[in-house]
Amino acid sequence: MIELVLLVIHISAGSVALLTAFVALVTAKGGVIHVRAGRVYAIGMTLIFVTAIPLAILGASIFLLLIAVFSFYLVFAGWRFARNRSRRPQAVDWIAAAIMGLTGLGMWGYAAVLALSGTENWVTLAAFGFIAVALSVADGLFFYQGLAGKRRPAPHLRIQRHLTNMMAGTISTITAVMVVNVSMNPAWVPWLLPTIVITPLIIWWNVRTALQARRRTAPADTG
Repeated sequence: MIELVLLVIHISAGSVALLTAFVALVTAKGGVIHVRAGRVYAIGMTLIFVTAIPLAILGASIFLLLIAVFSFYLVFAGWRFARNRSRRPQAVDWIAAAIMGLTGLGMWGYAAVLALSGTENWVTLAAFGFIAVALSVADGLFFYQGLAGKRRPAPHLRIQRHLTNMMAGTISTITAVMVVNVSMNPAWVPWLLPTIVITPLIIWWNVRTALQARRRTAPADTG
């Protein structure tokens, strides 16, 4: 009964997160609707994480436990970048980034175990492990630049980190829907397909944000 209740909450929260992620994507960034949708999305993803942990433990699934921590960090970090306009890191930011990095290393280790056992989904953990370590390092470098006594990173870099993590969190939500509803061979295809399709959009968004920032500062540079 406990597992059933957790599963219902998990699925309901996932549905809300997917809907509000779409709303946040198509509305004006920084606008009222975008901000409110983002808040509901963050709450939904938190409920997904809170229910995923006991579900993974009850199912004795190290794979799902690692995925749960990985997915939650994306949204948590994205939310922190949106809120922390000072661009100065706090202890919670360092701790979260460190946990993400360790999760990535754990994914690589468990991927090796799965590969040796002949399980196809080792590919999923190997790929997600790379993403986890890369994001942990990228966020850590941003935090390092924001330390007291150093020149703070440019404001648009904070927006880039926010967009990257939130979009990656959206990928994790779409991935969950695909894994549950779509059967493909090999088994890792539905796990990685959303990442392959949406990552170019994240790259484009980051480039667009950087170009917009450059245009805003161009008159000051030339004058």
